[in-house]
Amino acid sequence: MQKNKVAIFDIDGTIFRSSLLIEVVEALVEAKLFPQKTAYGYKKSHEDWLNRRGLYEDYIMDVVRVFEENIKNVRHADFMRISKQVIALHKYHTYVYTRDLIKSLKKQGYFILAISHSPKEILDEFCAEYGFDKVYGRVYEVGSDGKFTGKTLYLEEISDKAKILRRFIAKEGLSLADSVGVGDSESDIKFLTFVEQPICFNPNKNLYEHAKKHGWKVVVERKDVIYNF
Repeated sequence: MQKNKVAIFDIDGTIFRSSLLIEVVEALVEAKLFPQKTAYGYKKSHEDWLNRRGLYEDYIMDVVRVFEENIKNVRHADFMRISKQVIALHKYHTYVYTRDLIKSLKKQGYFILAISHSPKEILDEFCAEYGFDKVYGRVYEVGSDGKFTGKTLYLEEISDKAKILRRFIAKEGLSLADSVGVGDSESDIKFLTFVEQPICFNPNKNLYEHAKKHGWKVVVERKDVIYNF
């Protein structure tokens, strides 16, 4: 079946029930590829979020910062080894709703696209388990010595998911007719506005308020119950 329709998914918090970046950072610390003190870089924002005194987005941004501060001079081969271990351990830690939605859309001939701010290497490992056709993630430069240089590539491009979607649709000749988008935070609003069927899955407050204002579908999965609004 020719794939002419597209569905775009955020990954962390929408399919994966955590953050791939968080899991790989903690695994890198455990493997002593990152210093043991690494966790102190996001400890406070993590505790603030757990205590409902801070935002999850602040916690994640601290994890991103810590990762980018420590990845320099880590061998790419070591990072890949750890990423594969993380995926082997966590690949089934997914939400039922989005996991089943991917299966349904693939049967209907949709081109399944992932766009995330996690490192592309670990995204590739995870998304391969669920049949994604294309994956966009953060790309970190690797030097001729096989080690990360600490430089983030294509940062401007990956920062705007809507731009990626528009460019990719034009390049691949896909159609926006019946297009589907799934996201969980306000950073996903741009690409959700772009698709015909936006789905706000377990949204944060800002995305939820935007969804209700614009009549977007809201889905919440809690324990073994799925709520549709």
